[in-house]
Amino acid sequence: MQRALIRLRSDRDVEAACRLIRQAPLGSRVEVNGPQRTIDQNAKMWAMLTDVARQRPGGRIYTPDEWKVMFLHAMGKELKLLPALEGRGFVPYGSSSSRLSVGEMIDLIEFMQAWAIENGVTLQDDPDGAA
Repeated sequence: MQRALIRLRSDRDVEAACRLIRQAPLGSRVEVNGPQRTIDQNAKMWAMLTDVARQRPGGRIYTPDEWKVMFLHAMGKELKLLPALEGRGFVPYGSSSSRLSVGEMIDLIEFMQAWAIENGVTLQDDPDGAA
């Protein structure tokens, strides 16, 4: 059986998912996740990461993407460092913010806000209230 992903947006989608489950052979795996993070949440996270990167708290110079990896790790998201294929350095491997649920993204944004306050980072106001 091939992989299938159905976003539950209507009763029709729920019925399609039920049909797939009924047709799946024993031993198949079923995973149900909450709604994925929103575009507004993602935009807010990147704005915050950019603020942190520009202000360089503690003299730390990292890109917004590098800060993202550090915040995800601080939130308990799995991160491994794999050796690079050419044998020089390491490659980060782990959770992606695109796989976070709405609730997980709320937790991440709140953690980043608290961290920013504790570290003297001024965050831009968010007129949309995307958290």
